[in-house]
Amino acid sequence: MKYREIIPGKSLKQYVKYYYIYESDSDITFDDIVFPSGCMEIIFNLGTGKWQIAGTNDFKTNPPIELWGQILRPLPIRSVGKNIMLGIRFFPHAAAYFLNDKIELFNNSVTDFSSVSGNTATILHSKLLETATWDKRIESIETFLIQLLSVTDVKFNKAAVVNDVMNEIKRVDFFDNIENVASRYGITSRYLQKLFLQHTGLTPKLYSKINRFQNSLRLVTQKNTSLTSIAYDCGYFDQSHFIREFKSFTGLTPSGYLYESSPITVAYTNN
Repeated sequence: MKYREIIPGKSLKQYVKYYYIYESDSDITFDDIVFPSGCMEIIFNLGTGKWQIAGTNDFKTNPPIELWGQILRPLPIRSVGKNIMLGIRFFPHAAAYFLNDKIELFNNSVTDFSSVSGNTATILHSKLLETATWDKRIESIETFLIQLLSVTDVKFNKAAVVNDVMNEIKRVDFFDNIENVASRYGITSRYLQKLFLQHTGLTPKLYSKINRFQNSLRLVTQKNTSLTSIAYDCGYFDQSHFIREFKSFTGLTPSGYLYESSPITVAYTNN
């Protein structure tokens, strides 16, 4: 498996966390699990294989252009054949700049992005398939995103508030309540909740939980820190609280989680 990340250009740095390229080395089918990350993604499949996600009774094949909403629980996935994926990972508040739909409508789902954005995404996908170099592909992606940005009607000042609050929540020493945070911005906690849902698909409390889980996941994969230390370093009340929340997002306990068997997690934690 090959995985690498690419920093976006200056005009998109405040919206796109990074682009990434994923290439499978063989056509062997393997299963994996995607965990909540707090970020939404658009992924273009440029290979001959296919990605699948778990449905009610069996796995179902994803569309060629995938829009990943907020994943709030562990989601089993399957790679079939040789996949070449070009992904766009947005900052938690930023996908709303490029989509006119309510962000929370995409939660826990993988949507056909061409049905959301129209023919322009399909044309871009064809262009990416015909383009020989990754640099040129990224250029095409950035042109596409800038065009989307120019026609969205998202109120930039509202999204900026959400981003500022998220930066507060991500601080290691953050222990304030949402009511106090909202009052510092001159708004009610109810309105702040509404802004979060509009721009991220998450409530502030759920975003805080996912951010805390992601921090703990990185420490668990390093295998050199005790569970008690991880619990307190990441802001959990105690070890049992940490284990309970970790299991809710992964389906596994921290001690039972083997990240080496998860190519997706290995890719994200090694970069």
